[in-house]
Amino acid sequence: MGRKGRNDDLMTFGGHLEVLRRMVFRVLGVGCTAAVIVFCFKDVTWRVLLAPSEWDFVTYSWIERIARAVGMTDFRFPEFHVKLIATDLSSQFMTHLTTSVYIGLLVASPYILYELFRFVSPALIGNERKYSVKAIVAVYILFMVGVLVSYYLLFPVSFRFLGTYSVSDRVESTITLDSYVSTFTTLTLLMGVVFQLPIISFILGKMGIINAVALARYRKHAFLAILTVAAMITPGQDVLSLLLVTLPLYLLYEVSIRVVKHSGKASSAENA
Repeated sequence: MGRKGRNDDLMTFGGHLEVLRRMVFRVLGVGCTAAVIVFCFKDVTWRVLLAPSEWDFVTYSWIERIARAVGMTDFRFPEFHVKLIATDLSSQFMTHLTTSVYIGLLVASPYILYELFRFVSPALIGNERKYSVKAIVAVYILFMVGVLVSYYLLFPVSFRFLGTYSVSDRVESTITLDSYVSTFTTLTLLMGVVFQLPIISFILGKMGIINAVALARYRKHAFLAILTVAAMITPGQDVLSLLLVTLPLYLLYEVSIRVVKHSGKASSAENA
């Protein structure tokens, strides 16, 4: 009987490995397919990626409309032109290849999350599955919102300042393609992580490390800290751009307060 039990355990463990192996192959297959499709649609991909570097990007039109709405009828963004260059023979091809992989994984991320959840869901019991689905959906939505905020706000404003900043008229800025993509990717991932603040606050609230009262008490301090960070991201820019960067970050803090308060009430109800 003992030997049979060991064989059953070995088969069970081997079965889990087989399921994991198949899941990994499916994820790699979908991810690679998405990357190949993105790679083939080069014109569309790079039109989207390079759009924030143009002086007439949609964000600047939005800011001008807001300025006109508040009475600043003469407010206009001056034209700017920043030249992108490639310094290595293979840099454009390699950048195109790696960028296609990143975007392919982003496009395939819903399927990847589904496969991961399907793999771990048999181990979940009770309400854990329901809460896990809600948590995964919330994390994904917040990450995508962070990506959009980076694309439409942070990166265009940062590129405009850094790309046109000059210590002297004798120095002309030419930005390498690698630097452009690296900055774009870093800011995008950073904002995707920053937008997980409500989820992190929910977890910390459940653990009793933070509470809504303390977060509300230090609301003014948080606003000053967010304003400072936004000023560092948008140095030398106009007040409207500074507010457009500050607003979503501060809204995240307010959402975190509500989330922690709700988690505290839910915990009290469960304990009762």
